[in-house]
Amino acid sequence: MSNSELVVLGQDDAVVCCSPMVREPLGEEAAVDLARMFKALSDPVRLRLLSLIASHEGGEACVCDLTGPFDVSQPTISHHLKVLREAGLVGSERRGTWVYYWVLPAALVTLSSLLQAPAGAAAGGAG
Repeated sequence: MSNSELVVLGQDDAVVCCSPMVREPLGEEAAVDLARMFKALSDPVRLRLLSLIASHEGGEACVCDLTGPFDVSQPTISHHLKVLREAGLVGSERRGTWVYYWVLPAALVTLSSLLQAPAGAAAGGAG
């Protein structure tokens, strides 16, 4: 490795692909992928599910731990978890009769980097 090359550990192409919107316009494929993620998060139940999973001890939660806080049926919770999984926000694994979910860190990095404000941006916006 040359002295002018800096390697950032823990990064992959999926994370590095998306520059903040203020630097360059999104390509069509990136916009479709990101819209799927944002659409999944636009539902309050899914947003709460993502938060519950992310804040759960050990960073993963059994589906059995996710049904109690909601006033919806278990099949509805399963549907919302499927939407989050298909949007690339959570991963899952079946262990016996239960399915465990965890937040995919690369997805959060992608979303947060896209919305990152440029350095020195005024809190009230331009003008």
